[in-house]
Amino acid sequence: MAHRELAGQIARYAERDGILDTSIPRLALVRSGQSGEPVHMVQRPALCIIAQGGKRVLLGNAVIDYGPASYLVASLDLPITGAVTQASADAPYLCFCLYLDPALLSEIALTLPPPSAAAADGAAMTLHPMTPELIDAATRLTALLGDPANAPLLAPLIERELLVRLMTGPGGGMLRAIASSESRIGQIAQAIAWLKAHFREPFSGPQLAALAGMSLSSFHDHFRRTTAMTPLQYQKQLRLQEARALMLADRLDAAEAGFRVGYDSPSQFSREYRRLFGAPPLRDIGRLRSPRAVSEDAHAWQVVSATHVLADLTLAPGEGVHDHLATARR
Repeated sequence: MAHRELAGQIARYAERDGILDTSIPRLALVRSGQSGEPVHMVQRPALCIIAQGGKRVLLGNAVIDYGPASYLVASLDLPITGAVTQASADAPYLCFCLYLDPALLSEIALTLPPPSAAAADGAAMTLHPMTPELIDAATRLTALLGDPANAPLLAPLIERELLVRLMTGPGGGMLRAIASSESRIGQIAQAIAWLKAHFREPFSGPQLAALAGMSLSSFHDHFRRTTAMTPLQYQKQLRLQEARALMLADRLDAAEAGFRVGYDSPSQFSREYRRLFGAPPLRDIGRLRSPRAVSEDAHAWQVVSATHVLADLTLAPGEGVHDHLATARR
């Protein structure tokens, strides 16, 4: 019943397929009336709640299927690939996404006990069983889109309520730790911020480890544990997603797009592009531009650059990506 109420609110304000940035700061709604092709994006730190439908997400080597029973907390920016798997015109995929405000997280963290070392050292994406309190607060926040007079006063209160419940619930230790630059997750966050700002530039492992204030071996171990990929894999995802967006939006050719994102070798760019997107640049971009490939709204999802967001990812409840990968390897 609670999910149906949230789904009704999302459907009321998200009338078209795509990602809707709303009038409430940091609140986005996602709708899709059909299952579709994989979309490559960067997941920003967020709370994501699927009210209706399902999705499959690829993060590193992990393939994750999920639905409305759980909520996702993403603590860092991560390049992911996702596809809606359960949606129809009568029952569209509907998702609530609240991007996390670092300043507000830090303010709340000061009022809470520090997390244990174990709670602060895990995966940057975790999934937990949905609670009535979270669904209720998410529904009330979404409903404020229909009350513009009171939304500026009430929305910040409900946002704070949601963050307090996240930070005091399972997996909240990661959010409390992210507010501290001295925690492991805080140190990895500094390295990720550098990679996002300088993804066109070459880097060395010791350089990033020094930036994070960690030994090289510890840095690589924690980076992979947190993001499910190596720093080089992370950089490649950012580069290739941005190159694809440049070719689609600015109509650059493959050689120029590859050069713009940091590739000196067109052949290396083409190989790595094909490995990620399943086809060489010319064929992939031609397919995406074809009127038969996708609708106008779905096409807009493909054009989004590496600075935007895909709204969801789900694991087994309480399981981080690193745990999922470890289980898959056994």
